[in-house]
Amino acid sequence: MIGRIPVLDVRPSVECGRRPARAVVGETFDVTATVFREGHDAVNANVVLRDPSGRRGPWTPMRELAPGTDRWGAEVTPTAEGRWSFTVEAWSDPVATWKHNAGIKIPAGIDVPLMLAEGAALFERAARRVPKEDGRPLVLDALDALRDEDRTPMARFAATRTPEVERVLSRFPLRELVSSSRPQALRVERRRALYGSWYEFFPRSEGAVVDPRGARAPRSGSFRTAAKRLPAVAAMGFDVVYLPPIHPIGAAFRKGPNNALSAGPHDVGSPWAIGSPEGGHDAVHPDLGTIEDFDHFVEQARELRMEVALDFALQCSPDHPWVAKHPEWFAHRADGTIAYAENPPKKYQDIYPISFDKDMAGIVAETVRVLRYWMDHGVRIFRVDNPHTKPVVFWEKVIADINGTDPDVIFLAEAFTRPAMMHTLGKIGFQQSYTYFTWRNGKGELTEYLTELSGEAAAYMRPNFFVNTPDILHAYLQHGGRAAFEARAVLAATLSPTWGVYAGFELCENTPVREGSEEYLDSEKYQLRPRDWAAAEAQGRSLAPLITTLNRARRRHPALQELRNVRFHHADNDAVLVFSKRTRLPEESRLRTGGHGDDQDEAVPAYDTVLVIVNLDPHHTREATVSLDMPELGLDWADSFAVRDELTGETYHWGRDNYVRLEPGRAPAHVFSLRPTSQIGGSPN
Repeated sequence: MIGRIPVLDVRPSVECGRRPARAVVGETFDVTATVFREGHDAVNANVVLRDPSGRRGPWTPMRELAPGTDRWGAEVTPTAEGRWSFTVEAWSDPVATWKHNAGIKIPAGIDVPLMLAEGAALFERAARRVPKEDGRPLVLDALDALRDEDRTPMARFAATRTPEVERVLSRFPLRELVSSSRPQALRVERRRALYGSWYEFFPRSEGAVVDPRGARAPRSGSFRTAAKRLPAVAAMGFDVVYLPPIHPIGAAFRKGPNNALSAGPHDVGSPWAIGSPEGGHDAVHPDLGTIEDFDHFVEQARELRMEVALDFALQCSPDHPWVAKHPEWFAHRADGTIAYAENPPKKYQDIYPISFDKDMAGIVAETVRVLRYWMDHGVRIFRVDNPHTKPVVFWEKVIADINGTDPDVIFLAEAFTRPAMMHTLGKIGFQQSYTYFTWRNGKGELTEYLTELSGEAAAYMRPNFFVNTPDILHAYLQHGGRAAFEARAVLAATLSPTWGVYAGFELCENTPVREGSEEYLDSEKYQLRPRDWAAAEAQGRSLAPLITTLNRARRRHPALQELRNVRFHHADNDAVLVFSKRTRLPEESRLRTGGHGDDQDEAVPAYDTVLVIVNLDPHHTREATVSLDMPELGLDWADSFAVRDELTGETYHWGRDNYVRLEPGRAPAHVFSLRPTSQIGGSPN
């Protein structure tokens, strides 16, 4: 039902308010609504947040986003995890109405005594609403001026419009006919749900021993040998270590190297073919060690300030204990055999998919049991394999059960599928999602896709930009050489607050199994792939220094930890992409102590702003004139400003229009932080 002052189309709103919008602690986002009323009297609006205990927080004033549109907006920032709500309140603003009318009538000499009397009555009412310590004397002074007949009418009116009085009444307005929208639900989650740097590797490859001649059986790595890789991963600045399935692997129809249908006696098989006589989803592959070894791995990661994310693939090998214990959980064909997984023309004979419709309640219960088992062993992040091949209602039940008691647990949807499914998985509970980023390589498609992801979709779907995966080696990386890897790393790390790298990316591994395929040659999914990390770094072949620099910049700059703040700028070259990110700094971080032994505070900007320019062409040097939308940077059109390149440490002075030259292999991108000129030493470049 419409209130006395209509408040319509409140956003963010997920499925018309049937599901909560999503944010993380400290994340700022826009609340907008359509607000209007009959006639010409002034209206105003504000947003009210209610915290998980139901307490009403300080309300945030809204502003009309564009004159005459009746669309109002304000930025809000939740400060704690839990179930919040927000409402938009619209109200008649009698003081603003009077000021508008008085500003016309009093100079024209129309109804002057009456206008001043009406103003005095309003300011008397307004003063009663203002606490004494918050400016009531200022409002009373304006009231006295309105009643002072020794002053001219214009002087009496001017006393009500001083900046000091305006500030007080903006905080404590006189509100009439207050009308509220329906409360909108808001789920606020921990920061890791939005921001993090992921590193994926196979524990069985770290410390593995492989005879290149095949004369001796390979020896698998273990959790203990894999733990030795963790300090190097942490040194690159990663927050999350993601492991593919670590469970026993079936022997039936085991795949050989490069997805060969026939496996040799020493072939290790795919970790996604889960289950053997040694156990299923709640067991550890014997080659990797014991559950105590896994606990040691998790603890080592924690000591290095990293979390462990575990792959959860709800599927079975033909040898999984569930096959015999729960035959009703699988689809049977006309000849009585269990249907294996297919994505024609691809066949996965080593995997049985789950069939949900005969005992969904039982499958939900077992899934929750398995997840809680790993949660008890320190896992609070799950990367869910192919969730789009399972019923949406199944995931809704599972995630609601887990997050109902453990809201810090994060689920990442590995769903490279149609948009409707991807969006719905986000709406029903998945905190993060894989995206189409891998297949967005041109300027236009990147601009369009990021505009979509950072817009209304950001209220329920958070992207995780993996630059590569064990399944996906895009042609851009296959044919672009090292410069392509550099460009994609810069894009992923700066466009999205969460990004990921699969091991081997830093070595620029780019050989496909065959031309036209996105599968790796000698894919680690089917065989052990030990790598000589030390030799690669000693020879200067590793991208680890670039990745480390990018992750350091992400930690240093809060603007890169946000999603909704990406803005694109113009460059007159289709191979040059330009975008910025800007965020307001928390109050406590706006002053910092000087670093030269003194005790004086150094002022820092109220906003953190980062400007990124990337050459999307890995084969050629590109030049362009970059024309910046200065207001998006918090600047006036004629301003000049200093920038520091986070990748090289070089400093420059920029303005609205700037020349850039980006050379693959030397300077493929700029990641500029904007700072006042006084903070940059040396002479301008």
